[in-house]
Amino acid sequence: MTVVDDLTAGDLDAIEWSGGPMHIENVAMQLGRVAAGEVEYLVVRDDTGAPVSKGAIDYVHHPGAGWIMQLATRADLQGRGLCTQLMAEAERRIAARGLTEAKLGVEEDNPRARALYERLGYVECGSEPESWDHLVDGKVERYETVCTVLRKPLR
Repeated sequence: MTVVDDLTAGDLDAIEWSGGPMHIENVAMQLGRVAAGEVEYLVVRDDTGAPVSKGAIDYVHHPGAGWIMQLATRADLQGRGLCTQLMAEAERRIAARGLTEAKLGVEEDNPRARALYERLGYVECGSEPESWDHLVDGKVERYETVCTVLRKPLR
């Protein structure tokens, strides 16, 4: 049995499967925004309490909508409905804030994730550039991409 819970700083070492050191640093930064109400960071936990899927909701990125971001599921557990469970809770929390729309971005070269979001009722509404720093051979490089923006009305 799995449960959706809030991610905490104490979980950071247990989510190394979700990205490299710079990603974990960004997750820590996002957790710092939780107290201000700008972000909620969710995690699906397995029977032992270990994080196995995670994602955040940013309430500032797209005013009037909850922006779902940084979704990841441990590779050996993908395809078991964990992200679907996480998304349902994210949508519930967005609606509980009185917002009527969820949005997210998916990289254009990630058809599996896009298919999941479309099965969950998300539809394309545009695109936007995204970028972040990551380590390549010990050096920080800027990764740039274009994400398709998908939206879902919640009411």
